[in-house]
Amino acid sequence: MPGHTERDFETAIEVGLTSGGGFRKRRPSSFDEVRALFPDDIVGFLKDSQPAKWESLEALLGPKTAVTVVDSLSKELDFKGALHVLRHGFKCYGKTLRMAYFRPNTTMNPEAAGKYAKNRLTITRQVSFVSVMKKANGKNRRCVIDVTLAVNGLPVVTAELKNPLTGQRAAHAVAQYKDDRDGRDLLFAFKRRALVHFAVDPDEVWMTTRLRGKETQFLPFNRGNDHGAGNPPVEGNWKSHYLWDEVLQADSLLEILQRFMHLEVKDRQVEIHKGMRTVRKEKMIFPRYHQLDAVRKLVAHAKANSAGRNYLIQHSAGSGKSNSIAWLSHRLASLHDHHDEKVFHSVIVVTDRRVLDQQLQDTIYQFEHKAGVVEKIDEDTRQLARALSDGTPIVITTIQKFPFISQALSTLEKRGAGVRIDTAGKRFAVIVDEAHSSQSGETATALKGMLNKAGIEAAIAAQLSDEEDEDLSDDAKAAVLRDALRRARQPNLSFFAFTATPKFKTMALFDEPGPSGASPFHEYSMRQAIEEGFVMDVLQNYTTYKRFFGLIKQVEDDPDVPRRKAGNALTRYLELHPVNIDQVVAVIVEHFCLHVMHELGGRAKAMVVTGSRLAAVKYKLAFDRYIADRGYVGIRSLVAFSGTVEDPDDPGTSYTEVAMNDGLAERELPEAFERDDYRVLLVAEKYQTGFDQPLLQTMYVVKRLAGVQAVQTLSRLNRMAPGKSRIFVLDFANEEREIYNAFKPYYETTPVGENADPHHLSQLQHALLEWAIFAPADVHGFAEVWYRGKRNHSAGDHRVMNALLDAVVQRFLDREEKDREQFRSQLNAYRSLYAFLSQIIPYQDSDLERLYAFVRSLLAKLPPPGDGHAFVLDDEVALRFFRLQQVRDGSIGLSLGDADPLKGPTDVGTARAKDKDVSLSSLIDRLNERFGTDFTEADELFFDQIRASAERDETIAEAARANSFANFAAYLERTLDELFIARMEGNEEIFSRVMTDLEFRSAAHGHLAREIFRRIRKKSASSTILD
Repeated sequence: MPGHTERDFETAIEVGLTSGGGFRKRRPSSFDEVRALFPDDIVGFLKDSQPAKWESLEALLGPKTAVTVVDSLSKELDFKGALHVLRHGFKCYGKTLRMAYFRPNTTMNPEAAGKYAKNRLTITRQVSFVSVMKKANGKNRRCVIDVTLAVNGLPVVTAELKNPLTGQRAAHAVAQYKDDRDGRDLLFAFKRRALVHFAVDPDEVWMTTRLRGKETQFLPFNRGNDHGAGNPPVEGNWKSHYLWDEVLQADSLLEILQRFMHLEVKDRQVEIHKGMRTVRKEKMIFPRYHQLDAVRKLVAHAKANSAGRNYLIQHSAGSGKSNSIAWLSHRLASLHDHHDEKVFHSVIVVTDRRVLDQQLQDTIYQFEHKAGVVEKIDEDTRQLARALSDGTPIVITTIQKFPFISQALSTLEKRGAGVRIDTAGKRFAVIVDEAHSSQSGETATALKGMLNKAGIEAAIAAQLSDEEDEDLSDDAKAAVLRDALRRARQPNLSFFAFTATPKFKTMALFDEPGPSGASPFHEYSMRQAIEEGFVMDVLQNYTTYKRFFGLIKQVEDDPDVPRRKAGNALTRYLELHPVNIDQVVAVIVEHFCLHVMHELGGRAKAMVVTGSRLAAVKYKLAFDRYIADRGYVGIRSLVAFSGTVEDPDDPGTSYTEVAMNDGLAERELPEAFERDDYRVLLVAEKYQTGFDQPLLQTMYVVKRLAGVQAVQTLSRLNRMAPGKSRIFVLDFANEEREIYNAFKPYYETTPVGENADPHHLSQLQHALLEWAIFAPADVHGFAEVWYRGKRNHSAGDHRVMNALLDAVVQRFLDREEKDREQFRSQLNAYRSLYAFLSQIIPYQDSDLERLYAFVRSLLAKLPPPGDGHAFVLDDEVALRFFRLQQVRDGSIGLSLGDADPLKGPTDVGTARAKDKDVSLSSLIDRLNERFGTDFTEADELFFDQIRASAERDETIAEAARANSFANFAAYLERTLDELFIARMEGNEEIFSRVMTDLEFRSAAHGHLAREIFRRIRKKSASSTILD
């Protein structure tokens, strides 16, 4: 073992790179300080690898050749950058000179392999030069770098080493780069010379691609330790040995320069005093360790095992998934096996993110420097057919388009339109962005069927003679087999699925085992991402509120109501009640003004997550009204919901997103929210996934969240931004334990329960037939028509199928309600279980496939449970009192406890418990008992007394009759203290809260103003009618 000094550590790295790592040692004196290059290696490489061009230049330039060439190279580096020159070379007197040769994709070109062997990778210790930085005496400092790595004379890597045994760690190297290394020095100049800088000690590695003094951002380049940050112990070696033993080895470093590093360019519109201005931001991307590791392991496995595999890549938010997908798609598109055969003829990237297609094209263009490598497909069937048949390397589309394109292709083929996809003998890699949202049901089946059409038809021909069913025609038998085979795993397709939050089905479908012996194939945990500082902990400041309320029955009779539906109706009534909304909005606005709006240099933003489109509308109106009433400025809001919303409390009035956002088009909303004047976004089922806004710092939750939805929604907050050191969540709808249970399975590693038993399908099939609601003959009769093929369908076929299903529906309706719901539950269970298991297990039973088609259609025909309408109790109940109270504030820790395993589909189904009838009064009492604690009768009567006093005050009544509500509310605000003081005696506790708790007072004023205004106006209208 080497000694214990930093120099010994430096020597060990040098030996590791020169004794088998493909590097040669150089002396510091070989470094040209002026050009920040190694001229001897540049000249030696060019002479050795391109002798004819060198001789031609020498004949032209004579003894000045070397100096002229190095000068030309230096100018090109300053203009186009080191990475561009390494990939594409430079020109000198009309000759294009290559500065690196990369490993060819195949072994079929010995000349290319020979050129690759000509590369000269060198390591130089203690390179020194005069820096632009000054000493205290005004003289320039001399800068000394521990390790410099160069490719053919071009420096590409620098490293500062530290040794904990002598009191210094990687953090000291980071500080050294920030304080004592100047980005203006040519060796460190962004893009122009060294491309990446490492701070290294025996335990950890950190990296940066741009030195900017104190603003330099170093990222961890560690393997991770027990699902967290850092590196694991390595027997007989340094924890950080992978850097020089793996990553910086010559073959590895050249591959990174060829296939991974790229310049990310982003343009942003900013407001200036003269209007809008475009600001360009450039960032040199070097892969993080887990990205490099994942892509290389996936590529190696695909190379060794060819197609027909399903991989799950479970990478947390903040893992850099977009870049990982770009790198993987580019590598797979050019991958050849050990026999020099292409492993995949095309790579299909399935995504719902609009930004990914442009990012892929921009990134891959830097690698290939030619157009046509990436093609985006919308709904042009001919374009897709041409791209896949011609072997376009990378195709980007959304999985939702495949059923449409599949159907269109079939139609065009049958019309003889000359459009077809030839998949015979072809293999495809399918990269899925967000696996659980893209890879289930009939859309995935359509994709599989399209990409292996030739293989499926061949399998049908081989199996058709073994089909024993005499009740079906040969065409129908073939169609049954076709659907079953399309659903199964395809031998010519490999799926690479990325997600941070896999469901049980995702882990079962993408089952290629990883290091644990099970799915996922590769993992980068939420815990590691948080500890490494790539994302923020969204649970660090989590405040929950609880509603205390009392309901009162307004009708004289006491009707029996279905308990579950009535309970939901009462909850909905409460959630949309103006008192609830006003109090919640008061808390939100005051919290934002006090704690949020000044964060991030006054640019921090917030999101309000509502439970429905109507709730989003009501909260938007209340939010804007509250701000206007108090004269708050600088916190404009936007709302996001789909379609048109009708408010039952305001008949004839409808709302749209565009109208509520003052004409802002839906597609313009994300960009508008970037502007500094829009600070709060209220949403209903929009922007809760895939929305990336780093300035989003606070979330207000007024919606029930659970499982994956909770993780995805709250994770909108986790993006890093300069100055973003803390985030807030105020949750008015969920409890701490519920949020913990949602996040825990994805914090470290995701436990999975037992898989579904394949025999359950046969048991469910038997159980469904036992009901005698349908018979095997019904299934066979339906299948004969269903599988006839759409081109052969007629109006008569449509009539036959509906008549057959109608008879089954009638037998269903003849049963008692509890039997109907149990039967429906078993139908749903069969549909879910077969759709899941048929993708994993190659069933040979066509009866199961036919029953699946029958069950799907039957479920569509069955009437919905109950009467299909929402149960409403708005006129039967009233809110007697309401109070919002903070019950918890602090971090929700995920490090303790164990996660419950994810569970898969079963044969039990999702039967609804029978909804028992209860009296309305008993249901109200039960809710009041649960949520009405901590209130006294004085609390309930206090505001009634205030309201009554106000109504009797003729001055207040005249103000209500003569003014708009907004003016009346402002007037009442000035007289409210007198009303409260008049009722102070005997109500000291609530009086004190009204006078000291601004949020409570604001909500009380809003409620009282509306109620007093409404009642006075109503009385006035009644008097007018009587007169």
